[in-house]
Amino acid sequence: MRLLPTTTLLIVAPALAAAQNCPIQFDARVLKSAKLGLLDTEESPFNAGYVKGADLKWSEIAKFPKVSPPSLFDGSKYKAIEVTIDDSSIFAPSPDNVQIGFRRAELLPATNTGSDPATTGIKTLHFSVRADTSRPLNYTHEYQLAFLESADYSTNQFALKTGSIIDDSDPRGHLKKKWLRLVGNVANDNGGKTLFEIPFGKDWHNFGLRLDFTKNTTQVFYSPSILPLIPVTGPIHNVISGQGQLHFGLLKKPIGENFTDMPHQGYQEPGINEGAIFGGIFEEDSSRGCVLAYHKLQTMICAWDVPEMGWLAPGANA
Repeated sequence: MRLLPTTTLLIVAPALAAAQNCPIQFDARVLKSAKLGLLDTEESPFNAGYVKGADLKWSEIAKFPKVSPPSLFDGSKYKAIEVTIDDSSIFAPSPDNVQIGFRRAELLPATNTGSDPATTGIKTLHFSVRADTSRPLNYTHEYQLAFLESADYSTNQFALKTGSIIDDSDPRGHLKKKWLRLVGNVANDNGGKTLFEIPFGKDWHNFGLRLDFTKNTTQVFYSPSILPLIPVTGPIHNVISGQGQLHFGLLKKPIGENFTDMPHQGYQEPGINEGAIFGGIFEEDSSRGCVLAYHKLQTMICAWDVPEMGWLAPGANA
């Protein structure tokens, strides 16, 4: 991908394919009428028990921020949800495994148990994310905002990251701290091959990930703001086998050197008050070729002019 300056929205050969209604595997969008207390119950679209600090409730962690416009797939029926972290965001999977190196809070779609059909066949995962300028991130740290964690907890088959990527193999990585970087399986390619990256601007960033679990490929669709998704990559070989659970939120990694046990080592500055805003989280079954519901797919070459981003040429080589 390449970024070039421009001041106009350019669309070449506009041809819109009609929106398709695809079978939904799970829908984790939050109804506009929902109250925060819903997140602590079995009626929540997310797992009420995970992933959060000990003795915390999701109604204490999450916010329903007022954002305009709504995310691409929320429309007038659903609303955004914000995940926040502070000094108490210390996850303890067990009493003898307290992850003091991390500060984390992540939403898990309720029906995505780790062995369910969400991570089999061919699926298209949708979600949108935006920064909260009132709860800014500390970009000297690495964050994971969305990822698939394998059922045996051995790897993340993909991860959307931002901040100072630990052991970054990109020689220009220090210039991209405020970028979103989608990487493939972190067990490969020195922490995951970069599939797609874009500056982390203040508006919505919309993703559609076509995950072919039968062929181990990942295809990325993307758009800023409320523009329609377009393909920004073809299917890329990426080992996504192993099933697992999808996470949406903030996993803030520690700073320091020579980690041998990152979840339990390193340094986190006190006084944390950080957040990330999500919308439009759902997954479609694309096993019969269906992909990208609820919008019009742009089957064309196009470019967007987005404030603070410059000109994005989808599909261009880095």
